[in-house]
Amino acid sequence: MSAADITGRLARYMVEARERSLAPDVAREARHRILDTLAAMVSGAHLKPGEMAIRYARAQGGVAEATVLTTDITTSAINAALVNAMFGHADETDDFHPATKAHPGCAVVPAALAMAEREGRSGTELLRAVTLGYDLCCRFLLALGADLVRRTHRSAEGTSSTLGSVGAAASLAHLDEKGMRHALSYACQQVSGIWSWVRDAEHVEKAFDFSGMGARNGVTAAIMAQLGFSGVWDVFDCEHNVLQALSTEPNPEEMVAGLGSRYFITETAIKPFSVGYPIQAPLDAFLRLRREHGLSPDNVERIVARLPEDGARVVNDRSMPDINCQHIIALALVKGTVSFEDSHSYEQMKDPKVRAAKERVQLVADPKLMDPGAPRSGLVEVTLRDGRTVSHFTRHAPGTAENPMDTESVNAKARLLIEPVLGAEQAEGLIRRVNALDELKDVRELRAFLARAGQH
Repeated sequence: MSAADITGRLARYMVEARERSLAPDVAREARHRILDTLAAMVSGAHLKPGEMAIRYARAQGGVAEATVLTTDITTSAINAALVNAMFGHADETDDFHPATKAHPGCAVVPAALAMAEREGRSGTELLRAVTLGYDLCCRFLLALGADLVRRTHRSAEGTSSTLGSVGAAASLAHLDEKGMRHALSYACQQVSGIWSWVRDAEHVEKAFDFSGMGARNGVTAAIMAQLGFSGVWDVFDCEHNVLQALSTEPNPEEMVAGLGSRYFITETAIKPFSVGYPIQAPLDAFLRLRREHGLSPDNVERIVARLPEDGARVVNDRSMPDINCQHIIALALVKGTVSFEDSHSYEQMKDPKVRAAKERVQLVADPKLMDPGAPRSGLVEVTLRDGRTVSHFTRHAPGTAENPMDTESVNAKARLLIEPVLGAEQAEGLIRRVNALDELKDVRELRAFLARAGQH
């Protein structure tokens, strides 16, 4: 055993966390993220990545262990985790960790749901497993150094999702310390993802890279360990360990620092708008200005949106509408809001009114906004045709830990995403049960609110 024993300390905590009660505020934030991710999964099932994933699930078949949301398909936990996770990141409605840029929910929640269904676990066990998954997802990137991962052309999102997923799945598999160690090793062997996802124009591979791949890997590793597969005992400490393999300057203690007292599920940002995360703050700033000053296409001369340099590069005039900052701001000017439907509409990108408004929107990559304390801020300056200039700076978008959404706001977002797919009755039933997840004796009780026979 190495002096640091990162693997052992982590594995023992993973066993302990299964029985560890969550503080009320942590449990509340876990319920919020689970509901938010389920809503992303339901809405994402009807976008192109979702449709492709459903086609894959039907072709695979598989032992009936877990539900493919919005469909009549039950399949293996591994297949369900992959497909539902692709739903979760089929668009830009899933949550996000500002410090590491990880997307924990879209991989962790589908992995946990699939394993909870397979094993017949309770709502409390699901809450604790998801909370643990978020911790492993974000801690792994802190231990590796998220920027160091990206400098080697690898995807930090894909790298972290496998660890988050195995944390959740292994908890629900009720593994002992030995099983946890082996599950971690099998997960680490599967860690993958390169930064080429930025070239995916239709968000299909991106949905796999960010979430489907990691959820599949994590559930696979947990089931292998559960079935007694032997493996490497100390994958975070041994010669050629995973941290050395994936980082030039690893900080191993980040994997275990503050375990049981710092919960990353309270630190991720829930997106109020169905658009790429770098657009959240400038869109919030612009909509505030629009409301306060009665802005319209008739009285606006020019709009300048200033974003941190790294975020601006991600959303600069992209081909996909929901990650094109100039288009989204123009859409907000014309419509006064940005709905889920409109943010994903390629037709809106061709609309003459929106295109005319977009000609007046300038995106500036501002080095002065590169602030680690507010990594996704937005400053919007609007010049009116009468010569006036108005501006607003959103340092922390709604839904961040610094500017959190309350339960009713999360419910309202979920309702908007779920109702068009599953109907009002199922939406309300699902929202009600997730808000009282601690009382659920068997997660399989959610199936009636997540599946729609013959939907696809």
